[in-house]
This record gives sequence, structure tokens and C-alpha cells, in this order.
Amino acid sequence: MADFKLDLAVQSYTFRGFKDNTKVAGFLNELGLKKIELYGAHASPADPAAFAAAVETYRKAGVEVGSIGVYGFGDQAEKNRPIFEAARKAAIPLISADFELKSFPNCIRVAGEMAREYGIKLAVHNHGARHWLGSAQMLSHFFGLAGPEIGLCLDTAWALDSREDPLAMITAFKERLYAIHLKDFLFDSARKPQDVVVGTGNLDLKALFAKLAEAGFSGPAVLEYEGDVEDPRPALKKAIEAIAAAVK
Repeated sequence: MADFKLDLAVQSYTFRGFKDNTKVAGFLNELGLKKIELYGAHASPADPAAFAAAVETYRKAGVEVGSIGVYGFGDQAEKNRPIFEAARKAAIPLISADFELKSFPNCIRVAGEMAREYGIKLAVHNHGARHWLGSAQMLSHFFGLAGPEIGLCLDTAWALDSREDPLAMITAFKERLYAIHLKDFLFDSARKPQDVVVGTGNLDLKALFAKLAEAGFSGPAVLEYEGDVEDPRPALKKAIEAIAAAVK
């Protein structure tokens, strides 16, 4: 994988215990990460001025906001528009997305039209066995109705939760794979998931990156860890080291 370059970021949900963006940016610099995906508690499109200020805080710290999300999209354009407006003003090219089930054909049409209008890509986040877009079969149906402006943000742990093979999903959706959430689970006897450092659960990191390289993936790889809310940095450091070793 000598030619494979990983565009590594972190999901700010990992730092949900810290609402101060200056502090979070400092944590990323400490970890040697230069890219972030922002979720709503750190920068909400509902408050455009605060959103712009948060993005500027990261940029001044040398951290690029490469994507935002996960945000839900319905079939009413006026409710979707603040998210697109915030992303365009901040020159953010990608939004991790969810879609309403009750009117999903119209959601796809409306969100797709807006994505084309704003020149921003949407990436469906598969959120596990209980999520209506958690299975590869449903995602195939969804993408059959959607244009190329809507792709996939493959969450590896939630794919495992859905009893899907993340590697097989990379192959199946390689033309639509716009981002990946690097996340790992262990499961108890009741299939309750526990967040663990990537590569220490059910995710084969080396095989994963080999498959991404084979698929020609060049999108953001967003590291997410939901454990140790008080201080996730030690676990993230281990995850970054494991990722670096697996990419070699």
C-alpha cells in the first residue's frame, strides 16, 4: 500500500465532553491530526455566526473542517437549507447525512437537487441494524434512486452491528464511497456493542486499508471513538498508531 494516502480526520463527537472548540483544536494538534468532521454541538448551522466562528477557530489552529454531520434531511427544502448554506460559506465540500424514512423518495429528490445547487456532496451514514439504511441491501435500493451527488459514509462499526462485512461494502459501493468512519465494536452475548480502539475489536484494519486502496478511495477517513468521554486522547493515540501501522 505504498501509494495509498489516508486522509485522516476525527469526528468531533469523540470530544462531545468538551464544548470549547479552541480546546478541541488543541487536542487535535496534540494528537497530530489536521482535519475534523464537526457535529452540531460544536458548530450548529442553526446559528450561522457561531458556526462560522467555530470553523475559523479550527482554521486558525491549523485544522481543516473537511466535513460536517451527521445531519438529517427531509423533503422540505427550507429546513435543509441552513445546513447547505453553512457548509457553502465555510467551503466545506461534504456532509454526512441521514434521511427520513417516511418520505424518502422525496427526501432523495429534494436533497439531491440542493446538493447540486450548492455543489456539496452528501454521504449517507449507515447507523446499524436498527437504522433503515443500515443494510447493504437497503443502501443499494437507495442509491438506485439517488444521483451521484449522494454517496456513502461507511461507518465500519455500525456495519458490523448490522452483520455486514465492511470490506464487502467497500467493494459493493466503491463508486459511491465518499467517506468512511473508522470505528470498531466488540459485542456481548446480547449483541450490545462496546466502542473500542479501532483494530482491537472485530475490524481488521490492515485488510480494510488494503480494500480501500484497491477501490481507489481518496475521501476523508474519519476516526470516531465514543468511549472515555472525560478524556478520549489516550485511546485516540493508540488508534492513530494502529492506523499508521496498518497502512504501511
